[in-house]
Amino acid sequence: MSADSKRIAVLATNGFEQSELMEPRAKLKEAGFTVEVIAPQAGEIRGWKEKDWGDAVPVDRELSQVRAEDYDALVLPGGVINPDNLRREPEAVDFVRAFDRAGKPLAAICHGPWMLAEAGAAKGREVTSWPSLRTDLENAGARWKDAEVVTDGHLITSRNPGDIPAFTRAVIEALA
Repeated sequence: MSADSKRIAVLATNGFEQSELMEPRAKLKEAGFTVEVIAPQAGEIRGWKEKDWGDAVPVDRELSQVRAEDYDALVLPGGVINPDNLRREPEAVDFVRAFDRAGKPLAAICHGPWMLAEAGAAKGREVTSWPSLRTDLENAGARWKDAEVVTDGHLITSRNPGDIPAFTRAVIEALA
């Protein structure tokens, strides 16, 4: 299967860290993948850029209209607001859990690994994240490591926007 026939879902809502959605999405599209932004609501979602609201991004498909079977990988951008809201959406948690159970590449950056903890996908796995999530992830049964990118089976995690190049490369490699 070539890159242009593989589909990647990016699950996000308002308050996603702008660089953590925009940059990987652009690089993954550049690599030939079809990338769709999935959100609990239709229309558009707005990013968070440094200390204020950032740009809006069109939602390609509503969460209620998709299944993990429709995609080859899932990317979870961070931002504090985004995963904190998504982890309270049972449908979003189930979507993440379905990727984990299927063993499909599941990539989360910065605060995105909160969704891995909520979905039970962090248990027994080595992960990284924004440093303040360390205790949450360890309490969820993960082994936390301070590294640019940590790959454990189909799980890919990174710490912050500075890690985006390595994070994106790891997603591309997982789909090769």
